[in-house]
Amino acid sequence: MGILYIVPTPVGNMEDMTLRAIRILKEADLVLAEDTRTSGILLKHFQIQQRLLSHHKFNEHGTSAAIVERLRAGQTIALISDAGTPGISDPGFFLVREAVRAGIEVQTLPGATAFVPALVSSGLPCDRFCFEGFLPQKKGRQTKIQSLAGEERTMVFYESPYRVLKTLQQFAEVMGADRQVSVCREISKVHEESVRGTLQEVIAHFTEHEPRGEFVIVLAGKMKE
Repeated sequence: MGILYIVPTPVGNMEDMTLRAIRILKEADLVLAEDTRTSGILLKHFQIQQRLLSHHKFNEHGTSAAIVERLRAGQTIALISDAGTPGISDPGFFLVREAVRAGIEVQTLPGATAFVPALVSSGLPCDRFCFEGFLPQKKGRQTKIQSLAGEERTMVFYESPYRVLKTLQQFAEVMGADRQVSVCREISKVHEESVRGTLQEVIAHFTEHEPRGEFVIVLAGKMKE
């Protein structure tokens, strides 16, 4: 039996790549990548010349069986996504589940993921939190937000620059404009920034300054009465 390695890659700064991650990718028989063009740049940077195979949310149900057979045959395979840890709002869960069901060893390396630094630097409680990832874009979006109105833990969301202002406004409508929030963008990149304050204050900021980059929203939970 081979081993399936889940390998985090930098969300921004290339220096966030771990020494172990580089070694595993160099030693692997095959590297599965969400986008081979994006990952090709990463591998070239670290002088990794392993073969890349496309593995993303649109083909993972069709390719996973063949990958499991490769693992059964003794191959070492590494899975990476475009940035961060595979399986966290990225492809990975389905393949891991199939490998586990087949009795194959799965090892996940510690490493970069966007929501952890955003949460820790938010100034909001991070001893207990819930990760919600991306909200539904249309159907079920309002229902989902309504269901979180009473959540007492700090909440973490991923959002695109095109919807971040709308999302903050919807949070304010449901949870109150005075709810504390920290909006972090471009984590581990040159223009990293955290905007903290009430929803009303942060909405005002991004109304005046056009949102750009990739966003993590860290929203305070409901205060206990």
